[in-house]
Amino acid sequence: MGVPSPYSLLCRLKARMSDFLTEMSEASLARAHDTRQRAGRAGLASQMDSAPPPIPLRLSDQGFDVIAEAKLASPSEGRLTDGDADRVVELAGEYQAGGAAAISVLTEEIAFAGHLSHLEAAAAAVEVPVMRKDFLVDPIQVSEARAVGASGVLLIARILPGALLQEMTDLALSLGMFVLVEVFDRSDLETAVPVFDRELLVGVNCRDLASLDVDRSRFASLAPHLPDHLPAVAESGVTEPEHAAEVVDAGYSLALVGSTLARSHRPGQRLAEILGVGRLAWEVATS
Repeated sequence: MGVPSPYSLLCRLKARMSDFLTEMSEASLARAHDTRQRAGRAGLASQMDSAPPPIPLRLSDQGFDVIAEAKLASPSEGRLTDGDADRVVELAGEYQAGGAAAISVLTEEIAFAGHLSHLEAAAAAVEVPVMRKDFLVDPIQVSEARAVGASGVLLIARILPGALLQEMTDLALSLGMFVLVEVFDRSDLETAVPVFDRELLVGVNCRDLASLDVDRSRFASLAPHLPDHLPAVAESGVTEPEHAAEVVDAGYSLALVGSTLARSHRPGQRLAEILGVGRLAWEVATS
């Protein structure tokens, strides 16, 4: 029967999705359609051939790493920082200097003021891997990310069930990219089980997509159910250095940190502080 279309899967999934996630997914689906009409698979294949090779994600032997997020706005906090692509590049440079293992760049345009050009500019400006963060719903968006220099992609299990999640994961890995699969609850984890035999990252997002509130207790409650052979990423709730220690104690080896860095006057220093506390916590826990 083949893989169902992203549109048919999206229609089936709406019962489990918040209004926010539905809106983001539908807008993403429209952008994917535009990409297919404008560039097509053949055009993207040519662009991928010309793009610099992906940069491997290398995790530290100090037990804790940060994926630092360059974004201009968020739906929960509004505008975080002034500027456009130049500001994203500036943030990316600060994050690299602060010790980020990777840099996440928002390409979602409605709620996050992102754009694909921000990803392309950041990837060209730094020497650490850059990940596309968006509400990706179509394999062509993985190819699109690679074509502009991305070395990784975020895939949300709740909007990419079953065969489509596997197809997009396998495509990204075949292109030499790293994959962060994001879950919110036990049901999402069950959806993602078929890809847990791949080499990837599994992230727990502690933000409630209906209220947009953060509940850091979700990290500890879901930690025992995560695949123990894959690096676990704490997403959305790490805003203070002490939060890094909390997630390390819960078993996470990375955190994805965004708003608190983007609105900081010294984002690289702020990142280094979070990184240092997390690594100290790991050292204490393993000594």
